[in-house]
Amino acid sequence: MLGVDPAAAGATGYGIVESDGRRCRMLRYGALRATRKGPAHFPERLREIHAMLAELIEEFQPHGVAVESVFTALNMKTALRLAEVRGVVLLAAAQRDIPVCSYSPREVKASVAGYGHADKQQMQLMVRALLNMTETPEPADAADALAVALCHVQAAQFRARLDAGTPRVNARVTGQVNGRINGDTGRQAAANVAAGTSPRAARSRSDVSRISLLR
Repeated sequence: MLGVDPAAAGATGYGIVESDGRRCRMLRYGALRATRKGPAHFPERLREIHAMLAELIEEFQPHGVAVESVFTALNMKTALRLAEVRGVVLLAAAQRDIPVCSYSPREVKASVAGYGHADKQQMQLMVRALLNMTETPEPADAADALAVALCHVQAAQFRARLDAGTPRVNARVTGQVNGRINGDTGRQAAANVAAGTSPRAARSRSDVSRISLLR
């Protein structure tokens, strides 16, 4: 899983996480800083981000890409810049037919740290613990990218457990419904016999009538 923490002006973090279904481990992480800053060099920055992601995807062949969504509290100009960076992330994944999922900063924090308002240091420590790393991931942008990847892994595992449990739930509900139908049918049949309205009782009355006429 490739996690990406896009940035409009600062470093864009990335993190590769592998999971066997029980535990996760870090394969690589880092952050790409702008070589030249300023609005005039922003297109060049987008190209660098795309090239970096394309190389990571080529090397690690991730099954999915997870990216942090645009923070709604940002001002319009920053939000638009960040959306353009996210567009480059989506493009790099789409070119290799890799599915992309987006998570809000609060979702990532709640999933990894158990608290939607965790600070940078708390997130770094939790990422280090969950990935059993020997050192705290730096910079914080890279730790955030690893957190996004972990968030997606946990979400995917939850969906898999939910999907696996759905057939059992459906079978149990179907069995209960069939049992109720069979029970209702049996009770109705017993009531018909008691009232003399069942098909068998009707045939018996018809036979008695014919015998009476013969006499």
